[in-house]
Amino acid sequence: MTGDGIPQRPSMEGIEDKWSGRWAAEETFRFHRPDSRAEVFSIDTPPPTVSGSLHVGHVFSYTHTDVVARFQRMRGKHVFYPMGWDDNGLPTERRVQLRYGVRCDPSLPYDPLYEPVETTGKQQVGISRRNFVELCQRMTVEDEQAFEALWRRLGLSVDWSLTYSTIGVRAQRVAQLGFLRLLAEGQAYQSEAPSLWDVTFQTAVAQAELDARDHAGAWHRISFGPVEIETTRPELLPACVALIAHPDDERYQQLFGTSVRSPLFGMEIPVLAHPDAEPERGAGIAMCCTFGDLTDVKWWRELKLPTRTVIGRDGRFLPEPPVGVPSSPYEELVGLTAFSARKRIVELLRESGDLIGEPRPTVRPVNFYEKGDKPLEIVSSRQWFVRSLEHREALLRRGSELRWHPAWMRNRYDDWAKGLNSDWLVSRQRFFGVPFPVWYPLDASGEPRYEEPILPAVDALPVDPSSQVPPGYDESQRGVPGGFAGDPDVMDTWMTSSMSPLIVSGWEHDPELFAVTYPMDLRPQSHEIIRTWLFYSVLRSQQELDTLPWSDAVISGWILDPDRKKMSKSAGKVVTPDDLLAEHGSDGVRYWAAGGRPGTDTAFDPKQMKVGRRLATKLLNASRFALSFDVPSTSDTVTHPLDQAMITALSSVVDDATAALEGFEHTAALERVERFFWTFCDDYLELVKERAYSPDGASARVALRTGLSTLLRLFAPYLPYVTEEVWSWWQAGAVHHAPWPSSLGTPGNPAALDLAATVIAAVRKAKSTAKLSMRADVASVEVAADPATLALVRGFADDLVAAGRIGELRYRETDGELEVAVQL
Repeated sequence: MTGDGIPQRPSMEGIEDKWSGRWAAEETFRFHRPDSRAEVFSIDTPPPTVSGSLHVGHVFSYTHTDVVARFQRMRGKHVFYPMGWDDNGLPTERRVQLRYGVRCDPSLPYDPLYEPVETTGKQQVGISRRNFVELCQRMTVEDEQAFEALWRRLGLSVDWSLTYSTIGVRAQRVAQLGFLRLLAEGQAYQSEAPSLWDVTFQTAVAQAELDARDHAGAWHRISFGPVEIETTRPELLPACVALIAHPDDERYQQLFGTSVRSPLFGMEIPVLAHPDAEPERGAGIAMCCTFGDLTDVKWWRELKLPTRTVIGRDGRFLPEPPVGVPSSPYEELVGLTAFSARKRIVELLRESGDLIGEPRPTVRPVNFYEKGDKPLEIVSSRQWFVRSLEHREALLRRGSELRWHPAWMRNRYDDWAKGLNSDWLVSRQRFFGVPFPVWYPLDASGEPRYEEPILPAVDALPVDPSSQVPPGYDESQRGVPGGFAGDPDVMDTWMTSSMSPLIVSGWEHDPELFAVTYPMDLRPQSHEIIRTWLFYSVLRSQQELDTLPWSDAVISGWILDPDRKKMSKSAGKVVTPDDLLAEHGSDGVRYWAAGGRPGTDTAFDPKQMKVGRRLATKLLNASRFALSFDVPSTSDTVTHPLDQAMITALSSVVDDATAALEGFEHTAALERVERFFWTFCDDYLELVKERAYSPDGASARVALRTGLSTLLRLFAPYLPYVTEEVWSWWQAGAVHHAPWPSSLGTPGNPAALDLAATVIAAVRKAKSTAKLSMRADVASVEVAADPATLALVRGFADDLVAAGRIGELRYRETDGELEVAVQL
């Protein structure tokens, strides 16, 4: 790329298409692998969820990352900047179901001729698992193409040859290999245990996916003979296995170690003590049911209580009562939802006289799946877990080693790690995801022998047990006694995403790439997924490599709507960026985004995008003006005091902006550069233009080009299009590969620039007050100040006289502050 020449009428129109096309054709941002790790800056870019469309929140946070990437590239680093797509999991499945009117039925055979038809109806037709997964893949490919087009338009300097997807072959292999290693080391295990369960989506849910929401309910006071309890879930009476009170609660001392009979069902229920019981809550004694909430699970486990399961995976009461529970009145509950069963139990308790008083309405926090609409149940199911509790101290230590931006975000990580109460549940009862690479032999009755899993060879990965057979078997043996069965579950999407640093850096695939990119330099992400993506990534890196996956984490805030609430798809408050980019341009939208400091929620404000657009336009026009003077010779230098003052002041801006960007404070750097730019345009350009036109104005011409070159490079990470356009007028190569400016070294007094701006501002104000043109002549100007200040003014007096059209410039020595008197 060589200088394109200065256009007569520069415009912002068309430059985005021009430069995005040229960057793509010339592979401007391609990563070229160097010899040493020290030469690389590697970024673990968040893979956005491919679920329909990007929104303005994505533009916000990904712009921050791109500013860092562009800055580091100009600092001489080989920037490793990949892009991923998080395309497996529930959101994609739901969109496929709605778009094509289908549901996955694993019992159906694969139809190679199946072609979907888009529908708006609600009735869903069953299709095979493989057909369903193919539909998911088709949809994500479409979405990924649209996402990439928008990212390119925004100007992300990603190396698009480094893209990956969390459902792709490479990601599947890494995730499955990591799982097999965990299994071999005893860090992954399978257990039949109580699990949080979403009855709508029919899947287990991990602790990190919980969303506590206020939920309306009622307290019911129920008689157990000698004792009364209060509960919000009377329908779980047939699941009751104990009554529990605090060991120091005097009201129940005589009952500890005895038993009572449950109303309606007549089972013998022990009365036990546990320190987690809350004497001040309700009656101070609670039912322990299997399972109503996580406290029930803890009591059940620690007190070694029996299990009486009544609610199935569909959220309805099971057809058979648990062992020890009489069929009457249980048979009246069979097939009912928890809500309907509650109504019937209350009716029966009222009839039997065991309901004390009437239910008292209450609102209390209840756990929901973050994507669900119904309260979670706890059901017993066989699930895969990854050990995390035993790594708590190591993970807290890693959290202290990680450099957080802002630093206080570490508190969220620490609080989450300290509050863990279970290992990581990593299996999901879904279809579009990374399968567990496991088969099970079936015994003579067709039951899986879970304790004897069949595992694939590492070089066979990735595998899909639902469509591939294990070593030593053939397809005819699938699902028959003496044959085999594939594990039907897929991994939690975070199980794959947590491996993103390893996926992109070539772990177990490209050792040379891994050596120069890992551990990575930067993890940029939002704060609400510290407990998931960041925490799990640290866990997996600790388990695999005993190290942090990156040195720094930059945490972005949310975008807030005018009501100061988070913009989100689930709340229906999303602004898509296409129209914003069309109206304000990518540079304008990026300017607004760069105004959001790390960790700080930022208001959605199109007015700031307009400011950014005006800034880009001003840079275009001011650059043309600065370049309109004769090109100085290579022997010309900056000698005039005002030019020296400008260069010295700009050198300070360079130092401040560099320090801010090195500390990931992109907003502070932009603010510093922008303030100086307006001084450069409004004051310096106006002050020196007459001299720059003159034969002896070489100093001004050199200073103008030096200042412009520096400002273009300082703005380049934020306004990539307009800076590239201007750079091309007079420089070879891309501005984004130009060296980041360093201290300019011209000895000058920056106070002279401020002083000149103050005096010329006084002259302009006087003309404006008198409603005169800025080109009107001024009879005289008197500057009163101390001798040192007057000496500075004399150094740029010629520029003041020319810019202000001043007839006479007079000086008066005083001991006070600067005074400027204008005589029109």
